[in-house]
Amino acid sequence: MLLALDTATRQAGLALYDGEAVRAEVTWISGVHHTEWVAPAIEEALKRIRATAADLTAVAVTIGPGSFTGLRVALSLAKGIVAARELPLLGIPTLDVTAYPHLEGGRAVCAVLQAGRGRLAYAFYGPEATRAAFEGTVPAIADVWGVIAAVNARTEPEPSLVVGELTPAEQRYLVKNAGERSHIAPPALAVRRPGALAELAWRRFQAGDVDDPQALEPLYLHLPSSGQR
Repeated sequence: MLLALDTATRQAGLALYDGEAVRAEVTWISGVHHTEWVAPAIEEALKRIRATAADLTAVAVTIGPGSFTGLRVALSLAKGIVAARELPLLGIPTLDVTAYPHLEGGRAVCAVLQAGRGRLAYAFYGPEATRAAFEGTVPAIADVWGVIAAVNARTEPEPSLVVGELTPAEQRYLVKNAGERSHIAPPALAVRRPGALAELAWRRFQAGDVDDPQALEPLYLHLPSSGQR
């Protein structure tokens, strides 16, 4: 069974996946309290499906973009688990996880997440992207006006589907300034799913494509500042 951990932003989540089904999945807005809540949440998820840490065969983690502190929490915990139990580790880009459930809809997907200090990390996945092959996207970082400019610059006939983390104000700016070129997913569909992380990682795990725990590091798109979390 694969354990998927995501603390890349103020949203936290985890999933347990056995290759056939998501056996357990939970997300919550953790703020800056990832360290306090993730380990107990793992224990509770295992208990709910009558499993133990001995049933784990791999661990997956979002590697960024994301907040400086948030990314470190899940990655450090994941590295500790794989070291203690001699398990494979798989790192998956956060924006890939955000976009994954929305692919194959015949339109471009713009995945976004909060990057701190009023900035957004984002990446586009073309309308030809499928869940089987969509790697190679290039993430960028900008304020909401930069994201609006990027959305408006797309040339596909269908508006881009924007998914992920947007504040209410950012959503209003998008609607007002890129309303003809974008469609914003509602909150229940926009949330980043740990189950998607688990499924992406499981594919790599089955192919034997795992990461070196010693070398795996977070993906940052900017340098952290002393006041950033």
